[in-house]
Amino acid sequence: MSNDTVLTATDLARHYPISAGAFKSKLSLKALAGASFTLERGKTLAVVGESGCGKSTLARLVTMIEPATSGSLVIGEEDIATASMKALAHLRPKVQIVFQDPYSSLNPRQRVGAALEEPLLVNTKLNASERRARAQEMMANVGLRPEQFDRYPHMFSGGQRQRIAIARALMLEPDILVLDEPVSALDLSIQAQVLNLLTELQERMNLAYLFISHDLSVVRHIADDVMVMYLGRPVEQGPAKEVFANPSHPYTQALLSATPVADPNHVSERIVLKGELPSPMDPPNGCPFNPRCPKVFEKCHGDRPALQNISDNVAVACHLFD
Repeated sequence: MSNDTVLTATDLARHYPISAGAFKSKLSLKALAGASFTLERGKTLAVVGESGCGKSTLARLVTMIEPATSGSLVIGEEDIATASMKALAHLRPKVQIVFQDPYSSLNPRQRVGAALEEPLLVNTKLNASERRARAQEMMANVGLRPEQFDRYPHMFSGGQRQRIAIARALMLEPDILVLDEPVSALDLSIQAQVLNLLTELQERMNLAYLFISHDLSVVRHIADDVMVMYLGRPVEQGPAKEVFANPSHPYTQALLSATPVADPNHVSERIVLKGELPSPMDPPNGCPFNPRCPKVFEKCHGDRPALQNISDNVAVACHLFD
């Protein structure tokens, strides 16, 4: 592990037992079926895909909200699966999360200043004046004013509430910030402001971002690397510039074909996928994308393709590259 690597995931999986009814054996919902990636300081890894592909499950594993069913998750030098309770308590402040809806993630009855001080109250030995000073400093860092310290969440706009949520996530000076659709609930003009703020904070604090989104235009703006997921597995991984310039997997090509491009001279052919995302309780044999793939052929129905390097930087799980 290099000095800049703060997290390494290897074949990370999360399965949920589902009742099939009385006198029947339980089914297994494979929300995440095997993801491997690293996070580095000062870099952003974007995880993209349709609803149900395993993005939010991955976020819950990385933030240690839920344990992995299998695979390893190493933060710093500590493997989460074998870490003691004391070690986990030390690791949790290093990974914080910003949720999609900035209003529901804040307590409507709690003043903003108290919400920012709460992580310090629970995890540090700072006195009241020190906690207040730290909270006011963080408010300034995210573009909020001192007189807003004693206001309630309903007194802020959506963009301001998301700034508060970001400030709260940064109070314990984490190494990793998990951003779960952090701008999808905001207007376009406010989205740009929040994305610019996140970029500025990353540069200033040398943070590693795990950025979860379905909006590829946002990902194009902020990501260094991209992991495209389908039915709980990565199907394409690589630097964002290379993946956007030359998508290799048919699923990635379909996603990008649906993304608007701000160029009146740009001509693109929309790839329309047929059918719905298969159930993670009963995935198709072979390649999980084969029922919807426009380039499917015989081998796709028999063997599941492994993620393999097709260049120095890009890996793809597709039989077209065998």
